[in-house]
Amino acid sequence: MDSGHVPQASAAVASSRPRIGLMALATYLPEHVQDAAYLAGESGLPLEVVREKLGIHAKHRAGPADQTSAMAVWAAERALARAGVGPLELDLILYSGSMHKDFYVWSAANRIQHLLGAKNAYAFELVALCTTNVLALKVARDLMTADPRLRTVLICGGHRTADLINLRDPSARFLYNLSDGGSAMVLRRDHPANVLLESAFITDGSLSELVMIPAGGVRLPTSHQTLNAGQHSFHVSDVQALKAGLDGISEQRFVHVVREAVTASGCSLADIAFLAINHMKPSMHRRILSMLELRDDQSLYLSDYGHIGAPDQVLALELATAAGRLRDGDLVVLASAGLGFTWGATALRWGEGAACLSSESANGSSAASN
Repeated sequence: MDSGHVPQASAAVASSRPRIGLMALATYLPEHVQDAAYLAGESGLPLEVVREKLGIHAKHRAGPADQTSAMAVWAAERALARAGVGPLELDLILYSGSMHKDFYVWSAANRIQHLLGAKNAYAFELVALCTTNVLALKVARDLMTADPRLRTVLICGGHRTADLINLRDPSARFLYNLSDGGSAMVLRRDHPANVLLESAFITDGSLSELVMIPAGGVRLPTSHQTLNAGQHSFHVSDVQALKAGLDGISEQRFVHVVREAVTASGCSLADIAFLAINHMKPSMHRRILSMLELRDDQSLYLSDYGHIGAPDQVLALELATAAGRLRDGDLVVLASAGLGFTWGATALRWGEGAACLSSESANGSSAASN
């Protein structure tokens, strides 16, 4: 898919924007782990297929106490502590977690606000499935740019979508990597480090009804029949149609959104230092890196964690930071694809180094100057 020409942000527009920086991030992972041998036994797949073709060595699974909202809160508490930010400093909470929550038709965002004691913050939910964190960074940046009252924003969510996978359903094999956990990011206006840059998204709803949980919605309400028929887990209604619709195309769309986000940020693909991308089968991961001309060490493959959902990019950044793989000035891109399907990418300038964004230089200082 040709990305076309993406104009750089003008210096006048960029100079009018406040810098929005990522103060801290954190994840929460449940203690229980299912390894590849367990997954092979449950699915009937050979162990080498689980490990090598699906790229799953292990994945974390939620226990009874690991409710969706609780995992979001635990990740948020860690992120706030790392940022040195108190709950009362928060102006907004964006829930970026799973739609599979503690209760049906219920706002996890409101409970998270209450449990954190963030009495000064309003809260609401975003939904872009596994692309939600990538989208939430753009939404938060745009809201903070438009509303000067928003100084500190928390993005957080819990995911236990692995509850919705039947390992005996071969149609859902590409979702066997789903795991559980939570993530959180703290953003602040005029924070000098980890400055958010531009984003890009593509949505293609033509395949939206091929992957779904058949029962439980208004089309097919929950009943004894749907429960007995096992219609409350993810199912692909036409595997060949999904394969034809995504093979080769998904990689192109990943490259498209990454290129567009980077170009809109005044940079080029050659400037990318690190790509934080969701867990997928290893062959697809390698193809995307190759198409972007990135080395293996410019990303992390989450084989020991599986696909948590939207938290994957936060986990990748947390692991990369702990390993000392990110340096001041690095151009970092978060990229993801979510069922339905939506591809997205958001760029940021890591640390307090100089940016390649020409319009930021027009402000008279680098993107990370104090």
